[in-house]
Amino acid sequence: MSWIDVLLHPPAGLALALSAALGFAAWPAVEYLVHGVLSHGHRTFVTPLHMSHHKNPRGVLTAPLAWVPAAALIWGALALAFGAPHATAGIAGLLAGFARYERFHWRVHFDRPRNAREARLFAHHLAHHYRDAKNYHGVTTRFFDRVFGTLPAHCEEDYAHVAGRPPLEKPQDTFELYRPGNLRVLLARFERGRGE
Repeated sequence: MSWIDVLLHPPAGLALALSAALGFAAWPAVEYLVHGVLSHGHRTFVTPLHMSHHKNPRGVLTAPLAWVPAAALIWGALALAFGAPHATAGIAGLLAGFARYERFHWRVHFDRPRNAREARLFAHHLAHHYRDAKNYHGVTTRFFDRVFGTLPAHCEEDYAHVAGRPPLEKPQDTFELYRPGNLRVLLARFERGRGE
């Protein structure tokens, strides 16, 4: 079997591993879509959930009420297009990317950067929170901000402004949405047009 045959007709295990790798690699684009487009670019069902994080950055982890149904819908679409095994591998890779994002996002708010690359990404996300919420939508990468024009020319100035900001004190407020009435208040605010 030549390498061309392997590429065109990979063995089942390799094909599933490729599906998982593609799911993982797709996460930064999904991250930008959810954060930049669905949370800030347009008023959607995601907006009130995300705005609660802007009002209280301590509520940093994404509520399962938001991501479990989304993952199920994505799995269903992938299963229709590529079959259940590839959908399962692809969604597993995507969820691994999401878990990496959640951990990194938590660290941005509650920890200190470990190296220069992290310091830049920490400053990037903190600039989104404390300087310009209409820009800086990437959390794990700045790539899509460059591509879609949401990395402003003055980013270095914004980064310098937030660079010395101390981490939030622990513990985080992970379950803010689950407190009685909080989700109802957020949805009512969204319906009245004050979700931003």
